[in-house]
Amino acid sequence: MWVAVLSPVFLVSACDWFEENEVRLEGTRISILEEDEGIRIDQEASGIIVHLPRPELNPQWGQAGGNAKHVMGHLGAPGALEAVWSESAGDGSDSELRLLSTPIVANGIVYTIDVYSIVHAFDANTGDDIWDANVTSPDDEWFSFGGEGSMGGGIAYEGDRLFVTTGFAQVVALNAISGEEVWRQSLPGPMRAPPTVADGRVYVITIDNQAYALDAENGDKLWSHSGIVETAGVLGGAGPAVSKDVVIVPYSSGEINALRASNGRPLWSDNLGAINKLDAVSSLADIRGRPAIDGSRVIAISHAGRMVALDLRSGSRVWEKNIGGIQSPWVVGDFIYVLAENNKLVCITKKDGYVVWISQLLKYEDPDDQEDPIIWSGPVLAGDRLIVTGSHGFVASISPYNGVLLGQVEMSDPVKVEPVVANGKVYILTDDAELIALQ
Repeated sequence: MWVAVLSPVFLVSACDWFEENEVRLEGTRISILEEDEGIRIDQEASGIIVHLPRPELNPQWGQAGGNAKHVMGHLGAPGALEAVWSESAGDGSDSELRLLSTPIVANGIVYTIDVYSIVHAFDANTGDDIWDANVTSPDDEWFSFGGEGSMGGGIAYEGDRLFVTTGFAQVVALNAISGEEVWRQSLPGPMRAPPTVADGRVYVITIDNQAYALDAENGDKLWSHSGIVETAGVLGGAGPAVSKDVVIVPYSSGEINALRASNGRPLWSDNLGAINKLDAVSSLADIRGRPAIDGSRVIAISHAGRMVALDLRSGSRVWEKNIGGIQSPWVVGDFIYVLAENNKLVCITKKDGYVVWISQLLKYEDPDDQEDPIIWSGPVLAGDRLIVTGSHGFVASISPYNGVLLGQVEMSDPVKVEPVVANGKVYILTDDAELIALQ
């Protein structure tokens, strides 16, 4: 105790002595610690005017990211985004569980999955409940935190079937019309990310960075691929992106792998981890935002502060930016929109990676005292506006041309998953599992 009391006194006295007798050395001072200067608008982007393709109505949003490539373009959603119906979609987040999975929309039906792995089907026009199905099994309690539900997973649609990943280490196929179980496949580990389905294959990633391709017809394992096991990561996960015979697999280790979709053979790999890991946060290299495949390019972003455009065939880097985030990039036309660190919504050129504009979204519910941080999700481009959802319970519309706030709508509860769009409607799932249709 005697040392603990006197040590601070000595330090203060020593500091006073050095200030009084300070000798300043000549020369330029260079910090030995790396400082984040933040995202800046590139000079090369000066004079660039954002032009976008016309909005087009999309009949469905069949999986996380809209489709297997995770590129949906400019979606049609006319109107003022007013609520037309809302329904309970089961159980939402609580002190132990988090609702992480977005809805999907197919053939006029909206599908959701809640924290107890119950899948719900609603009429997309009226919100009427059609059916629900519990995809847990009696053997699931080992993974279920004492039988109290699970976190993560998700749903995808193809060929009149729903494919469900769960935190109980199982993939389940359901009849999309009736909700009846078609097949069930057990895997070595639970899943936090939704599945990706394309061309008769279901692609999933477990939390220990194992990727599997399953036969959509019967659930048989076709091939698997292993990444580096990571002990920590960001809550949630990203599913693979698929284009023809190439599947892009992101891992929580920061690895991104291109595999042959037909047999899992590796084509190339890269790593988006931080170069200089100065703290525990920057050491999380997790690729939580879904990678996107647009033509011959792969767009990906990691939590560790690296965003890249990669050549789909060779994996070579076309450009790289010191931009980090956990949300999925939205690729449309010649531009990319992404929610980056510190709640910055950024517009980037797809060809060269130049930052065109930056829109600073609200960081705190109480900006004066900097309390209650806000987590934004999205963006989704629909009806000439970028739509983002906030954990403070607001849905905001941002101009895709200059980043100006166009308006916002208050929800009944916090929203921590991105919106989805189909047939001109915007569907919001709140943290309390209330499904809201806006038009």
